[in-house]
Amino acid sequence: MTTPAQGNTIPTGATYACDNGKFGKGWPGAEASFAWLKATLNRYGRDRCLWAVAPDVPMSPEGTLALAESLPWLERMHSLSIPVAFAAQDGSENGLIPWGRFDVLFLAGSTAWKTGPNAHSLALQAYERGLAVHMGRVNSRRRLRIAQAFGCTSCDGTYLTFGPTANLPRLLGWLDELHATPSLFDAPT
Repeated sequence: MTTPAQGNTIPTGATYACDNGKFGKGWPGAEASFAWLKATLNRYGRDRCLWAVAPDVPMSPEGTLALAESLPWLERMHSLSIPVAFAAQDGSENGLIPWGRFDVLFLAGSTAWKTGPNAHSLALQAYERGLAVHMGRVNSRRRLRIAQAFGCTSCDGTYLTFGPTANLPRLLGWLDELHATPSLFDAPT
């Protein structure tokens, strides 16, 4: 995962996803963000890009759908020939998802919402439509297990950023555990 403010390098041959930096302090503004996305795709290749997240307003489904935010961006980003993710927020389950206009449902919003029944319901609706689902800010074994149970095809977090020497073995152990003992509640994938 990369964002406009990170400045990290994608390893040769690795796939990547582009977040917009709206959660936190990484949003450079609309035009600068789009220029960054185009430059990132040109540098690392569109074929290696899993998806890019359309601009959103964290914790506000109405704001995310507002004219100045995600809806106009979905078409603009699709013009780059990459899959586009839509960031669902607390309350998006109330008819605030533009189904048919994006390729990946990104479960954003608050921790309580994105790990709860409304986000799970949206994930199931996404699967019924043949869409991938991503969960953001997955920084614990518990949250990784929830993402698995929701059937998420990907997730991200900053867990490795803080103490990578100690946390990488733990994270690899969690992944081994998930593969060895699947959840009783796994969603269809």
